[in-house]
Amino acid sequence: MKIKLLLFSSLLLTSISSGCAGLTSAFIRNEWPSVDIPLNNEVFAVPKGYNAPHQVHITQGDYDGKAVIITWVTANEPGSNIVRYGLSEGKYDFTAKGTVQNYTFYNYKSGYIHQCLVDGLQTNYLLRWAFFLQYSTKYYYEIGSGETSRNFWFQTPPAIDPDSSHKFAIIGDLGQTYNSLSTLEHCMQTGAQTILFVGDLSYADRYDNHDIGVRWDSWGQFVERSAAYQPWLWSTGNHEIEYFPHLGEVTPFRNYLHRYPTPFSASKSSSPLWYAVRRASAHIIALSSYSPFGNLFARFSILVLVVGEKLRMLLLVKYTPQWKWLEQELKKVDREKTPWLIVLMHAPIYNSNQAHFLEAESMKVVFESWFCHYKVDVIFAGHVHAYERSYRISSIQSNVSSSPSSDKSAPVYITVGDGGNQEGLANRFRDPQPDYSAFREASYGHSTLEIKNRTHAFYHWNRNDDGKRVPTDEFVLHNQYWGDGHRRRRKLERYSM
Repeated sequence: MKIKLLLFSSLLLTSISSGCAGLTSAFIRNEWPSVDIPLNNEVFAVPKGYNAPHQVHITQGDYDGKAVIITWVTANEPGSNIVRYGLSEGKYDFTAKGTVQNYTFYNYKSGYIHQCLVDGLQTNYLLRWAFFLQYSTKYYYEIGSGETSRNFWFQTPPAIDPDSSHKFAIIGDLGQTYNSLSTLEHCMQTGAQTILFVGDLSYADRYDNHDIGVRWDSWGQFVERSAAYQPWLWSTGNHEIEYFPHLGEVTPFRNYLHRYPTPFSASKSSSPLWYAVRRASAHIIALSSYSPFGNLFARFSILVLVVGEKLRMLLLVKYTPQWKWLEQELKKVDREKTPWLIVLMHAPIYNSNQAHFLEAESMKVVFESWFCHYKVDVIFAGHVHAYERSYRISSIQSNVSSSPSSDKSAPVYITVGDGGNQEGLANRFRDPQPDYSAFREASYGHSTLEIKNRTHAFYHWNRNDDGKRVPTDEFVLHNQYWGDGHRRRRKLERYSM
């Protein structure tokens, strides 16, 4: 029955996507106060014992999902930087050795941050033979030493295959309020295997001096209940920039980069702030909305060419590393192997809220034609503290962002900046609701995307309603590559042989 309802909603979406505005929810959120949870609350509790590991979190460690990066912090001294792991709980036959570092931010000094790549290329320290991680396998791991060692687990994704199923949860703008806690707990109830995070993690930048680092620590402990088990794929937001000239701190993303590694080198990226991974049947690209991404006009030259009898003047522009990397990465996407193409960014390209309206216009101008050309399935963003889903639309024909037109080659744009941070909800939508907007609501929540096969995925947005998780917006997402057009092409190819 649930599948039938989802299929019906998909047909309904298709029938109205070419010109009718969607729904603005009338739900009024009776929100808890948008204040950070006090530091003495149990959600921030550090494990007892001398130098016990805490702030444990994992992310994908390679391009194809057969490795994880495990990160943790020890407060008193470096301690052990070894991860012990195996196929049975309490039986750790294999080890991996990581690195350890700490840093200062103004007058705050971090704990000792450990990062360890577990990719199966290590050797059994007793038997001396190589052990490679396998797909769709649960591994148990232990960090720390002696009485204060701690035990966790992770599961590798299915093999790269067009029909590999996988369930993602999507969270943005989380923070560390009671609303944030509700979002995190509800997300954990969904059984999602991977978390896609679209920026604005701790909101520690709303503090000052030493408290900035303290609130990064508290947030790391806050999300450990999920992030130590399910890999979180990170992208950054404006609250990670942390530009504080009055503190002498002017290096952007400094706290974030020390704490949250990404497998950027595996996709030949030059920066941890933008990268790509393949996971099950999905190719996931994370972009940085607050790093240069287009043409740099600051330095240019003019080349004069003689073509026939006419002079041609060419403006030579310099393209940014993120632009050049994305150009190459999109060419590498193989929809025969990973049919689902998903993009993460922080600032939404399409948004009908008064908050941050048209703020990502420059990124739209630079990248929208690529998103349509390569038939990106869905783009998730945050930044606006509300929920909104668009139809498949673009401004390529009209070149007017405030009134884009229906475009079957375009992505669905979904804004999930509704995690629950202390800045509160963005509850002032533009009126009337524009034709490109399918559903919008000013509430806290999170989304799930459950890929079933190469052609269909089930999408849900789940509202936080006074401590309950309430599925509120849902539809069937049809794959852009393996849709009707692809089936028609394959049929013609068979007849032409």
